[in-house]
Amino acid sequence: MSFVQVVFLGAIAGFTIYLGLPVGRIKGVSQNVRSFLSMTSAGILIFLLFDIFHKLSEPIEGALMEATTKHTSLGEFASLLAIFVIGLGVGLIGLIAFERRFIRFRAPANQVLSPVRLALLIAAGLGLHNFSEGLAIGQSAGRGEVAFAAILIVGFGLHNATEGFGIVGPLVGEEERPSWGFLGLAGLIGGGPTFLGTIVGYFFTSTPMFVLFLSLAAGALIYVIGELFHVSRRPGVKFQVGWGLLAGFIFAYLTELVLTVAGV
Repeated sequence: MSFVQVVFLGAIAGFTIYLGLPVGRIKGVSQNVRSFLSMTSAGILIFLLFDIFHKLSEPIEGALMEATTKHTSLGEFASLLAIFVIGLGVGLIGLIAFERRFIRFRAPANQVLSPVRLALLIAAGLGLHNFSEGLAIGQSAGRGEVAFAAILIVGFGLHNATEGFGIVGPLVGEEERPSWGFLGLAGLIGGGPTFLGTIVGYFFTSTPMFVLFLSLAAGALIYVIGELFHVSRRPGVKFQVGWGLLAGFIFAYLTELVLTVAGV
């Protein structure tokens, strides 16, 4: 598989995120349904957060087991652990700083984030995660593991299609529908990094970089999930919130099962 083919297929895997974005233009939805859909988005992100921590633990625990069973230096484990802690902190605190500086700069400090601004933050958090997915695709293809790279492309493409809905969940039913231009920008922020990660990963294989971008994504998603709960905290919608979380989590889990069956 040539570099051009890998990059092209990596772009497809990333931009399947656009398949779920048009849902955000639906109007005439009740407050209860909007709360349900917003929490469905949160459920998807919560599952994704668990998935990220699972992937993060593999290289870190592997380095620890290597050091303890073979009595080698703890240097690699310590460095990966430090990268994880720093990345998680930067992803969480950095997104807060970004949101205050560039997103809330025209709003009062105590004002709840608007659905449009929240959607942009979700897209940013998913973009960090998708960069790491692109790295995995590019690294597999760069090592000559063409079949595995192809499976990753198909699997991540399916997974990213669900992430598109995760971005626009808070926007469904708003009086002013998001423009196609806004949806295009959100898709570029969320899906474009898969394309960029594929390019970087093809030429540069690095476990520390993989851990860094996953931990950045984890920190960002922790903040975004908290904001989703804050926005949806309204009287009389607890059942809608609970059912939405359940539906989003199960939906994401079923998607993961499809990837498992495919061998990803």
